[in-house]
Amino acid sequence: MASKKNEDKIICSFCGEDYTDNPEVSVLESSSDPSLHICEKCLEKGFHLIQKSSEEILDIENEEPKENLTPIQIKEFLDQYVIGQEKAKQILSVATYNHMKLLEHYDNCQDDSVELQKANVLMVGQSGSGKTYLIQTLAKLFDVPYAICDSTALTASGYVGADVESVLQKLIINADGDIKRAERGIVFIDEIDKKASPNVESSSITRDVSGMDVQQALLKLIEGSVVDVPTSGRRLNPEGKNIQINTSKILFIVGGAFPGIEKIIKKRLNYKNKNSIGGFLIDDIDSKENKKAEYNEIIDKIIHEDFKNYGLIPEFLGRLPIICPLKELTEDEMCRILTEPKNALIKQYQALMEYDNIELDFDKQAIRAIAKKALDNKTGARGLRSIMEDVLLDIMYTAPDKVKAANHKCTLKITEKCITDNVKPELVVKKNRGGNPLNDAKFVF
Repeated sequence: MASKKNEDKIICSFCGEDYTDNPEVSVLESSSDPSLHICEKCLEKGFHLIQKSSEEILDIENEEPKENLTPIQIKEFLDQYVIGQEKAKQILSVATYNHMKLLEHYDNCQDDSVELQKANVLMVGQSGSGKTYLIQTLAKLFDVPYAICDSTALTASGYVGADVESVLQKLIINADGDIKRAERGIVFIDEIDKKASPNVESSSITRDVSGMDVQQALLKLIEGSVVDVPTSGRRLNPEGKNIQINTSKILFIVGGAFPGIEKIIKKRLNYKNKNSIGGFLIDDIDSKENKKAEYNEIIDKIIHEDFKNYGLIPEFLGRLPIICPLKELTEDEMCRILTEPKNALIKQYQALMEYDNIELDFDKQAIRAIAKKALDNKTGARGLRSIMEDVLLDIMYTAPDKVKAANHKCTLKITEKCITDNVKPELVVKKNRGGNPLNDAKFVF
């Protein structure tokens, strides 16, 4: 702090300005220490600073709770992370919005003349189309516990495997053991198409351990009831220690790839292939793209009857009133997945390589080659990471040592041939001496 150099000097202790001969500016003197002063200019700056901080605190306090987000706001949040799937995002935004209103109704409403019931969701989409990712993103937005379970591990009571109640066990664990919080969560049961019974129309005296019985066992969980959940293990033991959880406010989302269901839809619609003459398919260069466009057109027309014909029992379908179809991702959408979202893979790897002083650069052709390779492998969006890891493995293994030895920032450019022909990328060391760039040093991994 600045202070008076002598008793006749008046110097602001903050800005250091001398106001001894400037009576037009007001200066406050400290009551505890006469040598300390603050001018009116510094005082005004301090006031604005305090006012700004108060406004920021007020904004945080007045921030709209996540439970009060509208469907449009929910979709806008999903748009930051999920590319494409516009209809699916719209359906899920409305479904979760209504579910949050249901929770609010039971939390605050004193009028019991109206009883709201939840609307569970049935998702259908090919592997890698984003079913699981959508649910994870929604759970992140609303900060509710969620559980993602694979139905292939589930068996009906009395058989070796996991009881259907085990899906709630995972939800309780993710809610840190808080039953009340778990009762407001989201459960996603994937691969439900694996539990479809091919002979659903026919009655049989034998038990179907792989399909229909599991669907029957899931009914009481999904529709809403008080369920006994084992505290340990995956089997429900009547003599063991169990806890009770009410599922009436848990949102259940059931999903699966349902391969071949488009044929059932076509049969119902008496669909004629646009590229066929007399029942024979015309092969052309764009046949793959045509099939994808055809699937995306057909899947939007799916109804509950199609799932019934696929092998899901009517009672089970009755608990899943909302159908959410996901389309097959296009090459352009795959490219956008790599570059646009907040957690885009290329952004992630660029951030990781930055720690090693490496600037990672993918050209447009390389990005498109990665997308095309994932589509050819039929792995969907989840296959993008494995391709990226395969391309960058040697680089991530050797680069830290080589860059450290070079002692300069480096640029690594990934070209199309690095993806298609396994050509090793070049690491360019940007050398500088006295501010003048020298010839860049290059070496291949």
